[in-house]
Amino acid sequence: MPITQSAKKALRQSMRRRVQNLKRKEAYKTVVKNIKKLAAAGKQKEAEKLLPQLYKALDKAAKTHAIHKNKASRLKSRLTKLVSKKI
Repeated sequence: MPITQSAKKALRQSMRRRVQNLKRKEAYKTVVKNIKKLAAAGKQKEAEKLLPQLYKALDKAAKTHAIHKNKASRLKSRLTKLVSKKI
């Protein structure tokens, strides 16, 4: 356990940030999972409707440094490509 005041504060901050980061990561992961599920089922229109939600979740996670901005770009690109494929 931390001893100094600054170390105690740093611990409180890191715990708070961890919770926020996990929320943001979970938000984009659920949308990714839903899009992949819909794409696999051949429901392109429903998957396309989730893309703005995906972009929002990924941009927010990247903006707050929960994930790297290049990872967000990569996921957006790959999932958009997946959704836009014609079956």
